[in-house]
Amino acid sequence: MAFTAGKSKEIEGKSNDWLLDQSLMQSMQDRFCHANNVYMVCLNAQNGVVTKAYGTKEELEYVYSKAGRERHVSLLDKMTGHSIESVVEEPLDTDSIKMSGVAIHVSGETIAVWIVIGIMDNSTEDIPDYMMRTSPERYYKSLEFLESLSKQIFAVKMEEVLAQEAFNKSRESETQMKEQLHRNEAMTSILKMLESENSFTKIVDDILKDACEYLGISAGALLRENQEQKTVDMICEYAGGGREPQMAKEQGVPKEELPFFNGKPYMISSDSMMPEGFARLFAQKKLTAAVFLPVEVNGHVGMYLCFCESEKKKKWENADVKFINDVKRIIQTILTKRITKNSLASSYASLEAILENVGCAIYVRDPQTGHILYANEKYQKFFKKTLEELPLSPVSLQDATETKNGLFREIYSEKENRWFDCYSTHIQWVDGRKVTLCTIYDVTDKKLYQQKIEKQANNDFLTGLYNRMRCEQDLQHFVEDTHESGGEGALLYIDLDDFKHINDGLGHQYGDILLKNISSGLKQIPGVNDNCYRMGGDEFIILISHKVYPNLHNIIDRIKAEFARPWRLKGTEYYCTMSMGVVRFPTDGDTVEELIKKADIAMYDAKCAGKNRVAYYDENVISTSFKRLDLEKNMRNATRNAFDEFEVYYQPITDISKPGMPCSGAEALIRWNSRELGVISPTEFIPLAEYLGLINPIGSFILREACMRCKYWNDMGHPDYKVNVNLSVVQLLQNDIVEQIAEVISETGIDPKNLTLEVTESLAINDMNRMKKILADIKKLGVRVALDDFGTGYSSLNHIREMPIDVIKIDRCFIIDIGKDDFSNAFVKMVAELASAIDVNVCVEGVETKEQLDILMGSKIQLIQGFYFGRPMTAREFEEKYL
Repeated sequence: MAFTAGKSKEIEGKSNDWLLDQSLMQSMQDRFCHANNVYMVCLNAQNGVVTKAYGTKEELEYVYSKAGRERHVSLLDKMTGHSIESVVEEPLDTDSIKMSGVAIHVSGETIAVWIVIGIMDNSTEDIPDYMMRTSPERYYKSLEFLESLSKQIFAVKMEEVLAQEAFNKSRESETQMKEQLHRNEAMTSILKMLESENSFTKIVDDILKDACEYLGISAGALLRENQEQKTVDMICEYAGGGREPQMAKEQGVPKEELPFFNGKPYMISSDSMMPEGFARLFAQKKLTAAVFLPVEVNGHVGMYLCFCESEKKKKWENADVKFINDVKRIIQTILTKRITKNSLASSYASLEAILENVGCAIYVRDPQTGHILYANEKYQKFFKKTLEELPLSPVSLQDATETKNGLFREIYSEKENRWFDCYSTHIQWVDGRKVTLCTIYDVTDKKLYQQKIEKQANNDFLTGLYNRMRCEQDLQHFVEDTHESGGEGALLYIDLDDFKHINDGLGHQYGDILLKNISSGLKQIPGVNDNCYRMGGDEFIILISHKVYPNLHNIIDRIKAEFARPWRLKGTEYYCTMSMGVVRFPTDGDTVEELIKKADIAMYDAKCAGKNRVAYYDENVISTSFKRLDLEKNMRNATRNAFDEFEVYYQPITDISKPGMPCSGAEALIRWNSRELGVISPTEFIPLAEYLGLINPIGSFILREACMRCKYWNDMGHPDYKVNVNLSVVQLLQNDIVEQIAEVISETGIDPKNLTLEVTESLAINDMNRMKKILADIKKLGVRVALDDFGTGYSSLNHIREMPIDVIKIDRCFIIDIGKDDFSNAFVKMVAELASAIDVNVCVEGVETKEQLDILMGSKIQLIQGFYFGRPMTAREFEEKYL
């Protein structure tokens, strides 16, 4: 049944619909309903249905019969019309069903509403057995948790969007600044030509080269009209990009062949419309774009400055045209100076016109006298407040902004409350003296964005304290300072006791409030200040520098007192104690990793000793944490070193349905023989590998090794041998697991039908819909699928029929007492009959005696695995026995 949002509503300003990630919300909704036994759908006024309603067809038909479309629309209208309310309950005609709306607010606007329906387990009405039920208490707690969860998700999404917008703005500003700097560098180089003693043509050649290289165009030239005013000569030229010089050819050119030589400026881009004369000229000279600017000689247009492109299409931007006009002014100034021999005033006027339009602050100072020779309007605007206090000679400002020749310097002006990048260079002024030219760029927006990014990188989002990354950086500095001073410092590792009870009892929002209050309280303790860090969850670290180390015991006492008082949450006082581990540096260690590890060990000892206490690190105490940390370290090293400490063992699988009971293949099992710790049991290192996120590379290693080995068996005379490989929960939850399996099959060349992937029964049943899709995609590769540990979970026979599997593996716990226990006998027989009915093979694990084998021989069992036929063995041992 589809829902729409009644009448449409006008939303003033920018709509927040783009925040609704339907895929994320669908996944969140389905998991939430599964965990809390409720039915949900998400609606909004603009688009109607945001997520597909949770539940089977039968369940939804029953829900809609009790709370139909009109109820949903009514509740949606209430929520969107009153954005202050976060949770609103819709009265129904029955007490057996509760219906509520939970609003999703963003920036004060309700962008969507969760409709949550619960079937009460205390109902006296006749409710179908297939409906999920919940209690009133659990239903209302679910609403409270859903409200908190929605707030957190959309707060994070809004922060991401704002950060991305700020980042884009900063990137745009940075690009513009780089372009401006490039332009200013080119213009500064050209300005230096004003006082050059070279010939006029040599100066213009150099200017054309700098200008064309900045513009990225292929040619530039200066044309001069001859005295008879009928022909034109090229007197200066730049030819770049391998273009052949045209100077020798462009002499005595009739003016009528040059349609631009009429006293007017022309800017012609590749997409410009052109009169016939220009079109003919462009075709003849093979031009794609050009700028032609008149240059006056003694009040008469006697020259033309030309910039041309012939290699690519070109569209002249406003900045290009402005730059070219500035270049033309400089050439005009130099020409006038050479003609009049009295160029100071005209040169200064042209220079001033250029410097007023460069887009940054500029001033020129005589380093001998300290006098300001020139300052443009942008400079006056940048430093308005400063100049009001120092109107005559702002020497202190110049001292702050000037840098070594050719180097950038960043300064902050307190009076202007802005950041600037300053660049100084030495040039020759228009009157011949050596001066300092300083260019200043306003980089405040860039600086503020950098500070925001640094805060996000260094600060904890919830509490505002510094985070783990910043803690490790500061600890390194503290250790170095302690070494230099010859003193001592300390690290206090704090973990809250039973914080989970508060989170579970009051809700995560109140747990967050408690963490904020604790953070604020710790920062107020003298000696702590900004040296308090949240490491994640309910763990904190406080760094004690060598300067305040003498007050260490007072600081610890203040921390203990802070946790001795009650915290007021939800109108009631709650107590939350802490366990603390203390490590001193350099006494107990002098590296960041070592100190944090030892403090963690000391804190763990405090926990083990009964909580609510402080423990100092003791080198003589052997802690189980130390063993876990060593195990973690060695496992990381082993996975980094090409898995050279891991080896794949193979336990044979026997086909008892065939004469002679031949070996049909093997199950691949991982073994770890650590150089540091010796042989580690899989029951010990597999859960740790899953926790550390290392099970994926380990699983990939097993899969690749097993496929390579099975391909070898198949090639060496046993084409039907198969290999079984277990897939963990973490591996199957990867989005690209099917692609990974396909890649291994392709790389190793194994026949897909000889690869069997085993998944546990509990994993498959917990997320049936997702598992069915993943397993179906795997089977499309031609791979076989086995359901492992069958009988230990909670699957129904209906689930088994639905799943795309080829083999059911009966867990060894049902084989131990077979022949002695009626339930075990009946269970194995029932599974064998079921498998036969749905055309699935059965493999029995844990067969260790001939008596067990004899009983199974009379059933419909095909495959046997256990110590009776062989223990897990190396590949070499397996091949010696079975190849």
